[in-house]
Amino acid sequence: MPLAADDIVDEVMRKWPSAIAVFLKYELKCVGCPIGPFHTIEDACREHSVDCAVFIADLQRAVDAGLAPGSPEALQSLGESARR
Repeated sequence: MPLAADDIVDEVMRKWPSAIAVFLKYELKCVGCPIGPFHTIEDACREHSVDCAVFIADLQRAVDAGLAPGSPEALQSLGESARR
């Protein structure tokens, strides 16, 4: 399922736990934030000065791969996308 800028942050992390690693990589403090159920991905990116298109692309890769947060595979995947 393609992710979109108007998806709710909390829903994304609950539905796809592999997304959490991407939020942490970009230092978005959304994990456990009380605003998460109300903020869209676009809102979070704007608040943290993150390029939304790049963030969503990384998020989509993690979701598609279904990688467990913090797993060696997830960390390797995130490292590769950071070098692009």
